[in-house]
Amino acid sequence: MPPGCTDAPAFRPRIPVQLQIRRAIHDNYNDEGEAFNSDGILEILKEGGDIDPGWEAGDLEPAIRELCDSGAARSVGQNLSTVWLRLFERLDGSRCGSCGNDAFLAPSEDRVCPGCGSGL
Repeated sequence: MPPGCTDAPAFRPRIPVQLQIRRAIHDNYNDEGEAFNSDGILEILKEGGDIDPGWEAGDLEPAIRELCDSGAARSVGQNLSTVWLRLFERLDGSRCGSCGNDAFLAPSEDRVCPGCGSGL
């Protein structure tokens, strides 16, 4: 095997990253008037220990984009890999009956679990 290469399996979180991000927002930034950023979210997720320890803020970009595309949040600025966001509405929590995880959605979002895609 070439130097620097490993055959270690890719990191797989116990809870989907989309759900972890939404919980972090709900628990720490759940105010329509407050701006928050991907760096702050990343630090919260790292404290929880259920993401790849090598991740940087840019690694959250697909999940952040999905959050914005769903209508829950909007981007209010960006510099390099840091995205600044604001919520359109506060996120409310409910338990997904299919995957058993907590799903945090804005009232205007479709009632679909962002982690597994099942209806809530």
